[in-house]
Amino acid sequence: MRILIHGINFSPELTGIGKYSGEMAHWLAAHGHEVRVVTAPPYYPEWRVAEGYENRWNREEINPPQPPLKKGGLLVVYRCPLWVPAKPSGLKRLLHLASFALSSFPILLRQIFWRPDVVLVIEPPLMSAPAALLVARLSGARAWLHIQDYEVDAAFDLGIIQSRRLRNWVLSIEQWLMRRFCRVSTISPRMSEKLLDKGVSSGKVMLFPNWVDTGVIFPLDTASQMRAELGIAQHKTIALYSGNMGEKQGLEIVLEAASGLANRDDIQFLLCGTGAARVRLQEKYGSLPNVMWLPLQPVERLNDLLNMADFHLLPQRADAADLVMPSRLTGMLASGRPVVATANPGTQVAEVVQHCGVVVTPGDANKLAQAVMHLADDEITRSVLGKKARAYAVANLERNVVLAKFEADLLACVR
Repeated sequence: MRILIHGINFSPELTGIGKYSGEMAHWLAAHGHEVRVVTAPPYYPEWRVAEGYENRWNREEINPPQPPLKKGGLLVVYRCPLWVPAKPSGLKRLLHLASFALSSFPILLRQIFWRPDVVLVIEPPLMSAPAALLVARLSGARAWLHIQDYEVDAAFDLGIIQSRRLRNWVLSIEQWLMRRFCRVSTISPRMSEKLLDKGVSSGKVMLFPNWVDTGVIFPLDTASQMRAELGIAQHKTIALYSGNMGEKQGLEIVLEAASGLANRDDIQFLLCGTGAARVRLQEKYGSLPNVMWLPLQPVERLNDLLNMADFHLLPQRADAADLVMPSRLTGMLASGRPVVATANPGTQVAEVVQHCGVVVTPGDANKLAQAVMHLADDEITRSVLGKKARAYAVANLERNVVLAKFEADLLACVR
């Protein structure tokens, strides 16, 4: 197949959508498909163009792994410039997304002559959808929309945009666009149900969950060497948050819980990552003695980092709990460690975590602190829940299983 992917985030971004889009494109190329990607230079989650990249148009040709799993695969990446605000706000985010939609439009149009079989657009941003639909129509390709985040709902529910009239207008445009695609996929069953609520016919809705390479992320037989490198005493229990530090993560609840547990010198909170909210959070909570801050770690150190945790922390704001399915959850589960998540009953996160961790009410720092203390004091429970987490990841999230199913769905869509 010839597969054209359009999305603002792509590898070598280490977290979020870019990580999964990059792994998907490389996997498809390694399995014999011709893949072209129209994207931006890496900028997330630091909100600045990564070192070694220029904010301009350029083309990269990437050969599949040697030897390729199937002959004929090729990956070509087109980078398009965009405006990256240092401190993203509601309006700035819209302008940021619009700048990419505009700069990528002529590159997308050129792909008509390549005649792709499938045009796959990744949301966010939804602003890319009209151009992708146009290219699919003019080239005779099938159009596929894959939703990682319901960005429109999240923008209003999180208060980034507040006008009700604007909300109704934007939602109606969103629904009109979604119904124009041959397939619309998303990453969890709850998010799939929301597609039906938005008027997408059931025959078009596909489940395409995020994944994890369980051969790369796995429980270590020995203690992670990072603990010794960071000088964390062996008697301390580590509660780890690793990932983007944005506004929708609701990290305040973790830091409030840490503040309430400052007298417990046997519990170490470890926050690893970067994002739009990190500076603000460090200014307010940087003096807490039981909180250690780390920068985003390179991919080759990810398994050591995740294995350093005795349990993982997955905070979320209540109003975003079913609009997003946190991508970092896959690695948490594969590492064989329990998860403490903030989620309302019945949400997708709660349904997954309740079998391999502890679910507490969003926004309740006291309940989160109690859950942290419970796991810190009960090593046997941690071990049992950790094994269940690993088993879930192997059974449901293994990379090759998920991507092979997606490849089959792509072929069926084309045929």
